[in-house]
Amino acid sequence: MRFLKAIFALFLVAAILGGAGLGFGWFWLQGEVAKPGPLVQETEFTIERGEGLASVASRLETLGFIEDKRVLRVQARLDAVESDIKAGSYVVPARASIVEILDQFVDGEVIEFRLTIPEGLTTAQILRRVEAADDLEGDMPERSFEEGVLLPDTYVFGAGTTRTQFIERMEAAQDDLLDDLWGDRQEGLPVSTPYEAVILASVVEKETAHADERPLVAGLFVGRLKKGMRLESDPTIIYGVSKGEPLYNRQGQRRTLYRSEIDRKTDWNTYQIDGLPKTPICNPGRDAIAAVLNPPETDYVFFVADGKGGHLFAKTYAEHQRNVAAYRRFEREEIAREREN
Repeated sequence: MRFLKAIFALFLVAAILGGAGLGFGWFWLQGEVAKPGPLVQETEFTIERGEGLASVASRLETLGFIEDKRVLRVQARLDAVESDIKAGSYVVPARASIVEILDQFVDGEVIEFRLTIPEGLTTAQILRRVEAADDLEGDMPERSFEEGVLLPDTYVFGAGTTRTQFIERMEAAQDDLLDDLWGDRQEGLPVSTPYEAVILASVVEKETAHADERPLVAGLFVGRLKKGMRLESDPTIIYGVSKGEPLYNRQGQRRTLYRSEIDRKTDWNTYQIDGLPKTPICNPGRDAIAAVLNPPETDYVFFVADGKGGHLFAKTYAEHQRNVAAYRRFEREEIAREREN
């Protein structure tokens, strides 16, 4: 079949040359497909999904990438790659020959984009980032997405990727990760479903931005739950108040929690309720989920921020109270400095 296609292609070459012999046509074709093309500078070219070779060849000729669309089509037939070109956006080099352009389209050397979704964002915050991403196309999905179902990561995607496809890819990545990790979880954990693991991991994620602290925080929280203690996590209070959005005072400055908010009972305030919050409070990353499912053993029971991005851990309540007092002093000093500035 390929031999027959090649013969037919050579007859097409002969037709292009106005009846010249097949032998001459063959040598002429080799020169045409290998010679530098007319493109004066590297230029982006996009093959749409479902677009055939005939349309691609016509646009390449019209836009000045190649001189004769028929030559490209003949070469594609000879190489049996007419159906092998791949959709996407390409950067075609200046003076690229027909052979080089075909190889690029067949190999799928498309332009790749990257979008990083940091750990700890709420679903609403993630959706806003996706909506604002210039490299994605299309409208936002019509259906809603629950808290904690999107896996934060750096995603690589090609031109033409829609916002709906991107978000559904994050959702599928979360499902795949839970499938991988759940079966190898530690025995005796105080979480009975993957969803509960995500809830606890979301609290771990919001409590620390330091990767090296996540296992320790996870172990501490698992230990508290096993002892029947409340998690007493400030981020769970914030989620119950603002669904995870930052808190501001009347002057538009970031603020800490009010006593009334700490005392307010919500479905997420783990100072006021036993066990886990009602839902995740953010979208945790893979490290936080893995830490919750296989936490280290620890004697630490309490921890508080140290004011420098990390935490101070304590085994006794008395030690914890001293750490809290130190943090409160630091916090007051920071607030005072901000007001002075």
